[in-house]
Order: sequence, then structure tokens, then C-alpha cells
Amino acid sequence: MKILVTGANGFIGSALTSYLVADRLHSVVAQSRIRNNQLAPSVESVATGNFDSNTDWQNALCGVEAVIHTAGMVHWPERDSPSTLARFRAVNLGGSVNLARQAAQAGVRRFVFISSIGVNGLYTEAGRPFKESDLPQPHNHYALSKFEAEQGLRQIATETTLEVVIVRPPLVYGAQAPGNFGALSRLLKLGCPMPFGSVKNLRSFVALDNLVHFIALCVTHPSAANQLFLVSDGHDLSTAEFVAGLRQSIGQSDRLVRVPVWILRAAAMLTGQSDSIERLCSNLQVDMNQASTLLGWQPPFAVAEGLRRAMRDGAA
Repeated sequence: MKILVTGANGFIGSALTSYLVADRLHSVVAQSRIRNNQLAPSVESVATGNFDSNTDWQNALCGVEAVIHTAGMVHWPERDSPSTLARFRAVNLGGSVNLARQAAQAGVRRFVFISSIGVNGLYTEAGRPFKESDLPQPHNHYALSKFEAEQGLRQIATETTLEVVIVRPPLVYGAQAPGNFGALSRLLKLGCPMPFGSVKNLRSFVALDNLVHFIALCVTHPSAANQLFLVSDGHDLSTAEFVAGLRQSIGQSDRLVRVPVWILRAAAMLTGQSDSIERLCSNLQVDMNQASTLLGWQPPFAVAEGLRRAMRDGAA
């Protein structure tokens, strides 16, 4: 099968491209804004420039049977200001719908869209994990643009023969991870104490290697067609346990300081970091039962192994 991977230079896209190449069951077309000359010889690299509703995908889609769409806009200055919503929509909504329509016209059979658990909401109540059937509650402009893209893709699936699969992962951790996890891993490697010893929440995470394995399954499994999946490592951790596990994977003591949660929240409010601290202190659990029952999927890597791989040399 010939598969187009968008965002092939990104954190998830690059790992997915490497996995598919190593699998040797598929040929891969790797899309990025500019041509990547560092790919394996067997990978076809295509450059499309800016990704939006005007992008021409004709050459990239030639002979392609499946698309795995990881490209999108995640970060932008003043991410939650009203003026940025149009930017997120231009890429995450307009760009995704444009690609899917051209894919359907080109005869592509399946379109796997990597969305976000943020479509469900920012946190969960204790013992009530998010499920696929829950009413979406996007908590910021990024999550809203992803949800609107999901709706647009579902509409295309009803109008064409294109099969759409939507995957909403929680925080993805792994070597070379960007964003908050990358910053956390750097601090841990420096041996910095972490003030999360009193945080007793429960959060779902997914190791990069587990997510890539699941996405690849979604490309081929007949029962994945036109389904939505929440996915995780299948073992939830508190923030304190997550940090301790990362430290243990590189042979360090946990170095957790017991700071009361109310002090963390008060300090965050004073420094404008309330959203970041709330993510660290609140619950966010997902129920991955549908992935298990419908596709027979179980994470191939246990949490301890996922944490070890995330902290190996070269982690961002």
C-alpha cells in the first residue's frame, strides 16, 4: 500500500514514517513544507509549501491509497486570543478539508486524521474518563479548529467513498518531543527538583511508539473505517508518578518536593501560568476500550519502557 504521511518532519510524522519504512509492507510518501533530503532512499519526499485550503496535493496523492494526516498548527503566539482562531482554522480546518477532498477525488481509500483529546475538554472528573461518545467540549482555539476539521472530514466521508478514521491522543511523550514534555525532560536531565510531590491526580498519556503502532493499525484494519478512537498507554499516572518514572528511567531519584496544590495554583495565577499548572494538577483520563474491543489493540510497550525510550539520548 502506498501511504502519504503529512507533517513527515514533525514529532509524530517522522516517527510514523520511520515505522512504516521499517515495516516494509508499505511505500511511503513523506510530505513537508520544504523537501527533506535526509529520508531513507525508499521514501518519496514531496514539498507542498504552506498548508491551507489552497494547497495543491495532486502530485503528492498520485497512486496513494491511504493518507495519515499529522500536519497542523499547534503553537502560535497568543494562542488563545480571538485573533488567532482564524489562523488555526485556516490550517487545521481549511487545510485538512482541502486535503481530504482532493484525496477523495484521487481515489484514496482511507484518511487517518490525528486530532487531539482537547476536543473532549481540558480535564475529567475522578473516575469518569473521556469516551468517544462524550459531547465534545473544545477548550481552546486549537482544539476547536481540530473539532471543526473532524466535522468537515465526516461530511466528506458521507459524500464520497473516502473512509475517515479520527484519533484523539492525550499528551504524547517520546524522544525529541516538543512543547511541555520537551521542556520537562530537559529539566529532569539537569536534576532539577520538581514541586509535584503532593499532586495525586490521574492522567492518561501515550508513548510515541504506542501511538505510531496504533495509527498504522488504523490504516489497514477494516473495522477502523469511519470510527473515532481515544488512545493511551492503558495505565494512568499522577503527575508525581509520571515525573518519578521519567527520573527512574535515567537512574535518578525522583527529587519530588511536596508543595501543596493550592500553593502551586496560587503561584501560577500570579505568574500567568494557570493553564499549565491546571494541566499538571487536574485529572485527564481516557477510556481506550473501543480501540481494544473494535480493533483488538493493546499497547505494545509498557509505561516503564515508554518512559525509558522518551528519556534516551537525544530527547528534546
